[in-house]
Amino acid sequence: MSNNPSQAEDRLQLEPKIKVLLVDDHEVVREGLLAIIDYQDDMKVVGEAGNGEQAVKLWQELRPDVTLLDLRMPGMDGVSVITAVRAVDAGARIIILTTYDGDEDVYRGMRAGASAYLLKDTRREELLQCIRAVYAGETYMPTAVAAKLAVQIRGERLTPRELQILGLIAEGVSNRSIGQKLFISEGTVKSHVKSIFEKLGVLSRTEAVALAAKRGLIRLT
Repeated sequence: MSNNPSQAEDRLQLEPKIKVLLVDDHEVVREGLLAIIDYQDDMKVVGEAGNGEQAVKLWQELRPDVTLLDLRMPGMDGVSVITAVRAVDAGARIIILTTYDGDEDVYRGMRAGASAYLLKDTRREELLQCIRAVYAGETYMPTAVAAKLAVQIRGERLTPRELQILGLIAEGVSNRSIGQKLFISEGTVKSHVKSIFEKLGVLSRTEAVALAAKRGLIRLT
């Protein structure tokens, strides 16, 4: 067996690089990821997208091995991108890379078919390890993120109607006005609110809104 460094380099150059697509609406984030990934001998950024619609189009054109995807972007969000891409190829390997760690965010992303969920403050070494693992067909999830997913799976999920009412509560709409908006009685609204409180384990509207925002159930503007 030869230990000639030049021969080892030649073999490395012959091996295909992991083709990575970057999707994030912040250019500075994409530039940072590009610098990290393209520095690796076994990876290459093949495209960049600044929004969801562009991401789906580029994915179809480039067919990357791994896609690094932001979760929340103007217009088409990350979950919608995953759904659209996996409708074309159920084996598409997608890593969510986001600043949001609410358990609902994690649940929606992984349920849509993401192979991994990382936060943007993750260490460079872990990011690279994740890309290689996902490329190899593995699912990758840090312990803290996995714990949030477990909480969401174990807990009772809010119904679409309860989420709708919760959103209106966050806007400061009264029970009576919610009933008028949704064409249901105030008594029915109160029943829904009681159910929301029980499922979230809270005692007030303020607590419900704060916890729901933290978990990614609603977005506060």
